[in-house]
Amino acid sequence: MEFGIAFKGDIGVERTIAIARQCEAAGFDYVWFFDSHILWSDCYTKMAVCMAHTERVRYGPLVTNPKVRDWSVAASLFATLSDIGRGRFDIAVGRGDSSMRVMGKSPANLAYTAEFCDAMRKMVAGDTVQYADCPEPVYMEWVAGHPMPVWFAAYGPKALKTAGEVGDGLIIQLADVGLCEWFGGQAKAAGAAAGRDMGGYRVLSAAPVWVGDRETGVAQTKWFPALVGNHVADIVEKYGAGTDLVPPSLTAYIEARRGAGAGGEGYNYRQHADKVSDNTYYITPEITDSFCILGEPDEHVTKLKALEAAGVTQFTIYLTNGSEERIVADYGDHVIPHFR
Repeated sequence: MEFGIAFKGDIGVERTIAIARQCEAAGFDYVWFFDSHILWSDCYTKMAVCMAHTERVRYGPLVTNPKVRDWSVAASLFATLSDIGRGRFDIAVGRGDSSMRVMGKSPANLAYTAEFCDAMRKMVAGDTVQYADCPEPVYMEWVAGHPMPVWFAAYGPKALKTAGEVGDGLIIQLADVGLCEWFGGQAKAAGAAAGRDMGGYRVLSAAPVWVGDRETGVAQTKWFPALVGNHVADIVEKYGAGTDLVPPSLTAYIEARRGAGAGGEGYNYRQHADKVSDNTYYITPEITDSFCILGEPDEHVTKLKALEAAGVTQFTIYLTNGSEERIVADYGDHVIPHFR
């Protein structure tokens, strides 16, 4: 299993560099960044400086989207970072949630998102690409042509199908073992049905963690189920009850969310991924424990082994809860060695 961390852009640059270096020394494989340019500082400039201070770890946005930048601008940015990092650059792509909705704009549809993934791969590789928003074909002759893995974030059945058809890997923003197995299986089945060889397909589970007593861990991470609920509520509304298109456990969670009066326009994006958030009032300790990884190091190892058995190939920590350096050290000393 690979391991990664993800920053949301609220940590100063010197400390960000130091944590990236600590992650590399601790055995982590990826350093991801949230890409939501209004809520947090720009992630790509920070990736560039971190690349200059590390040798092995890979970088990328977790996640970007096809509507926030002109596609030629995005491809030029990604190709430059791939060059700076000597090929140590991936992208994870979603339809666009916080970075679009905070501006009052809607996310992209799945077809547009899939087209973006294909265009980014080709432009970064040095191919000529024609896309709808640009009258002339785009060709950047200066690119080094590094291969750039493209991950696709998905929960719903149509998004999971697209992830399997176009992605090199699937992003699942939770650490519930049963849900990860279900989501990964849906994406892999869709890719196989499209004629793809899914033998090397990757599945990334991303969630916050807390190493230590569970009560403190719940308090530090309960923002995360609120974020997940906001992402998946529309999916459950459309596909959930009475069908086999959404797992019953996810449908039950959203039903409980609705019963508590949450949802709709009530989600505050200005508190998106904040550990002190008004969005969390309906979150129970049980759902937090399910969606995150909490407890002593041996409990983390046990759950991660279960995720690995369920098909997860990378676990990424949302490093947003405080005690960032301690969490990295605890994983480097007590968790990662069990997977090497």
